Amino acid sequence: MKIMMSCAGLRNLLQGLSFSVKHYSNMNHLQIMCPCSTIKAKKCHILDCSGSACTHRTVPPGSIQPWRCFSCKQEGTRIPSKRKQNTSIVTSELWHKNLLKSEQEIWNSISPTYKSMTKRIKEKLEELHSKYTFNSGSPRIRFGENVYFEENGCIFLSKADDEWATNDVLYYTSQKNLKCQNVFMTTFTYQKHTKLVYTEQDARFFVDIYCTKDRRFLTINSNSKTTSEVWLVDCRHPFELPALVQPRTKGVIYHIEHRNDELYILTTYGEPAEYKLMKAPIASSGKENWQLVHALEKKTKLVDFEMFSDDCIMFLKNAGHLYLNVISFVSHAVQSIKLPTWACEFELECHPEHTTSTCYFQLSSPVHPPKHFAYSFKENNLIEQAVQEVPIITNCHTTRLLAKSKDETLVPITVFHNMNSKELHRKPLLVHVYGAYGIDLNMSFKEEKLMLIEEGWILAYCHVRGGGELGLSWHKDGCQLNKLKGLHDLRACITLLHKLGFSQPKHTALAAASAGGVLAGALCNTEPDLIRAVVLQAPFVDVLNTMMKTHLPLTIEEQEEWGNPLEDEKCMKYIKSYCPYQNIKPQCYPSVFITAYENDQRIPLTGVLRYVQKLREAALEHAGRTREKGNRIPNIILDVQTSGSHCDSSWEHSLNEVARHLAFLNKELEEEGHQYHSK
Repeated sequence: MKIMMSCAGLRNLLQGLSFSVKHYSNMNHLQIMCPCSTIKAKKCHILDCSGSACTHRTVPPGSIQPWRCFSCKQEGTRIPSKRKQNTSIVTSELWHKNLLKSEQEIWNSISPTYKSMTKRIKEKLEELHSKYTFNSGSPRIRFGENVYFEENGCIFLSKADDEWATNDVLYYTSQKNLKCQNVFMTTFTYQKHTKLVYTEQDARFFVDIYCTKDRRFLTINSNSKTTSEVWLVDCRHPFELPALVQPRTKGVIYHIEHRNDELYILTTYGEPAEYKLMKAPIASSGKENWQLVHALEKKTKLVDFEMFSDDCIMFLKNAGHLYLNVISFVSHAVQSIKLPTWACEFELECHPEHTTSTCYFQLSSPVHPPKHFAYSFKENNLIEQAVQEVPIITNCHTTRLLAKSKDETLVPITVFHNMNSKELHRKPLLVHVYGAYGIDLNMSFKEEKLMLIEEGWILAYCHVRGGGELGLSWHKDGCQLNKLKGLHDLRACITLLHKLGFSQPKHTALAAASAGGVLAGALCNTEPDLIRAVVLQAPFVDVLNTMMKTHLPLTIEEQEEWGNPLEDEKCMKYIKSYCPYQNIKPQCYPSVFITAYENDQRIPLTGVLRYVQKLREAALEHAGRTREKGNRIPNIILDVQTSGSHCDSSWEHSLNEVARHLAFLNKELEEEGHQYHSK
């Protein structure tokens, strides 16, 4: 027999089948973020009903839905006068429609300017893509006794012996308004039926599900940006009510693994408030019984975590370098292994079995294609795979710097440039920034980054506060009433780069996406002379107005990152002090190219339209006031895509966007003597 599950894809399903700190933290920070992590349409787990019984603790009422309950009642909200409401909606929709049409007409008139250059860049990127990308079709991935693969948009499950079969129970979440808050159970017996198992009432929390590595428990995880709560479902008795591990405690995040009848808890509980590995008995799993197994050093980012039968591996980042910490549950020894200095990102290969003796993974950087590595538990060492499918990049130099911010905090910068380049102060510099949700800058391999290096560009990644590069405290020190620290960090990073001879302002461009648009837009307002051009993808530039509209998807959840201006006047004034839209003024701005999406639910198009209109008016007003000889009028361009979003786009769609961005940057900087050269 064959079962089809209409999920977002095999990789999305398998994300739910593996325990990953990256996965959990991304689920906490999905609202406005980089494309490397998105909420998936559905996550599911198929459980086997065989096995002996397991006793659960009694659960408090309210959170777990009894099997006889099939729906949740939604509380009503006060609705304004229908006439006023309808008039407001019509006026707003008409304004939006007219402004969108106007911007589309502007783009249609400007786009031919970039057409030939965009074509050349696309051809070069396609050449690099074919060189460094290997398509092996849909992968067949084994998980336990089952094999999963994707075909025709569906996920197929079969037994590993190639006999088609299905397990008895499917647990899954469903997405509504960009988040998951309900968990359902479906049985695959003679009489199929579906029931609501768990519902989350707090709008700040997202729900996901995960199966422990040894497949003993399914966990229902409810996470906000600062707090989490976990419920256990015994995989041997999936019809029993879930058991609560530890009631949610404000500021405490925790995730669960299982080994030898003990729970292993990855948590921020205790001081300092960074991740620690702890353990507790299943029967008494409250935090008062958590015992420390291993604590991370200060300013260390826990990137990922994998549990095995006798060991666990922590993938760590410290001062820009990647490490492995291998913890033995048998000898209690901890071995720390520094990974190659060029490595900036890692990715596990497939999903290792609980009892495996080797953990396989890939390392990469923006300009280094993925290279295969493995760690052997038996030999207790790191193995660099002999087979290398792609050429190793040898002519790119990686430099790690520390910039001193306004409050003396040292901010990491990672710089890449061609080793053969001379007179770096004359070379174009592309600066990258994000700085939100505790998420690191995406530094995985991209063909366009390698192309830029080959063309003589300098690439700089500024790991400012608000991101997660130096651990949870680095994020905390750059959110809510600390957001301006991220702006100070960015200014310090660019200033240091210029001081050290990496380009100069007239050759410098800034790139940001999503929430990174806050800092990029703020820098344009406060230090427009530091950069010549900016490219933004679905930028969050209208912070105050967005956070004032609680009816929008995710606004309530965002309050833990940006604050609540509706209830806190201090917060309102603070957001207003850095919000890109609120601080536009007549001055000579850098040229700006923005890609936005017509139906992007995470970044409302209305805010982007409003920002572009105001920015263009301010730039023109300044030009009209000065009228000095040689006065430069910046190009303010908005490219609105009718499909896709900044978190979900195909290679072809992404290729077109990247080519347009690079064509724009080339056009802006070519006045200073830089051009792309055909190879």
